[in-house]
Amino acid sequence: MAAVTDQMASGLPAIRRTPKGTFDLVFRNASFLAALFVLVLLAGIIGAMVAGGWPAFREFGFGFLTSSVWDTQNEQYGAFPAIVGTLSTALIALVVGVPLSLGIAVFLTQLAPPWFKRPVSTAIELLAAVPSIIYGMWGLFVFVPLFAAYVQIPLSNIVEGMPIVGTVLYSRSPSGLGILTAGIILAFMIIPFIASITRDMLEQIPSVLRESAYGIGATTWEVVRHVLVPQAGVSIIGAIMLGLGRALGETMAVTFVVGNANRLSASVMDPGSTIASRIANEFNEALGLQLHALIALGCILFFVTFVVLVIARILVARVKSF
Repeated sequence: MAAVTDQMASGLPAIRRTPKGTFDLVFRNASFLAALFVLVLLAGIIGAMVAGGWPAFREFGFGFLTSSVWDTQNEQYGAFPAIVGTLSTALIALVVGVPLSLGIAVFLTQLAPPWFKRPVSTAIELLAAVPSIIYGMWGLFVFVPLFAAYVQIPLSNIVEGMPIVGTVLYSRSPSGLGILTAGIILAFMIIPFIASITRDMLEQIPSVLRESAYGIGATTWEVVRHVLVPQAGVSIIGAIMLGLGRALGETMAVTFVVGNANRLSASVMDPGSTIASRIANEFNEALGLQLHALIALGCILFFVTFVVLVIARILVARVKSF
């Protein structure tokens, strides 16, 4: 009673006494149910996907992963072109987006003047909030014509007939649509996420570390390379994996610009398809085995995302061990 009186006298709200352990028990059970709900939901999603895609896996076996045929008339389906397209566009997005994101984050935290930092930070946050279909429409009506006129056609004229380079960068039909176009649009979409997270993590690093490095004569590059990046390495990897996850599962933006061609090509300039774009194009009218094949594609995408998560965990663990 004296403790409560002293607390009220100090201006703090009094604590109402309750039976010991009542709220603790309720709180523990509520937290457990919330955590259990996540596991049940995940198990339900996996079970539904596997059950829906099992007829396709049973019909085609391992050949479903290696076949390039997608013939709705003859009920023959293969996922290989979509898998390759998904991985290719995601890889291009990382190659383009990660350096730009890290450059933006370093500039905002180390080099940008105060009057310029706020508008750029606001622009990044606005880009992160733009719906994916807007990126797809902008890509189709603005980026694709410009890319065809100023990149694909001139580049195809230059590399035509060259070994390797001519194969990878030559476009047989320079319409602007293709794997590279989809990868670039995805890069624009993941840059705000990676840049925002990396910027926030760099700002959380104690200023004494930077000031100490500058005090012993380190340049800005040396501070970034030897102080900031090692300190924020785990968070940077997490940001990159978050961007990769969005790139792998992006649907509408990719569907607009990838070309939606079910074929494999050695050139990144040619049209292709991804798992998400194929599902988006055909799911509305799919029946029977075609529907099961599309759900099986979803299972494969889920598995690829899971593998990415495992790799991210391994990388984070290795970085923490150093």
